[in-house]
Amino acid sequence: MVNKHLHQQVLAHLWDGVHRKRPELWENQTWMLHHDNVRAHVSLLIHSYLAKYQTSVVLHSSYSPDLAPEDFFLFSKLKTTLKGHRFQTTEENEENATRELHTIIVSAFLEAFQQWKKPWERCITSRGDYLEEDSA
Repeated sequence: MVNKHLHQQVLAHLWDGVHRKRPELWENQTWMLHHDNVRAHVSLLIHSYLAKYQTSVVLHSSYSPDLAPEDFFLFSKLKTTLKGHRFQTTEENEENATRELHTIIVSAFLEAFQQWKKPWERCITSRGDYLEEDSA
């Protein structure tokens, strides 16, 4: 289960990755974090952590869960491959999920982020108002 403490650990890992792989973004503080409104993400602990590292956060519309790439792309891929498996420990769960994440090819992530633009554009156009899902 993801709680604020686990999320803080994930953010620390993310910070390390951004710092190592995209030092220009880290130094210029020109990168932004987008996450949804899950309790673990909006806790005081996380807000303080983000402020400490002066991280810009893209606000997430309350009525648009489809704006989170993990909801429309990542979780479905993980669920498909991990469904039906039972893990005895959190570590075993993390190891299997990490292994599955590493099997996703870069082009799939790139395509997901291209698809992510469409709901964001709709959200911006509607000024964050609730949107019914397209039937097409």
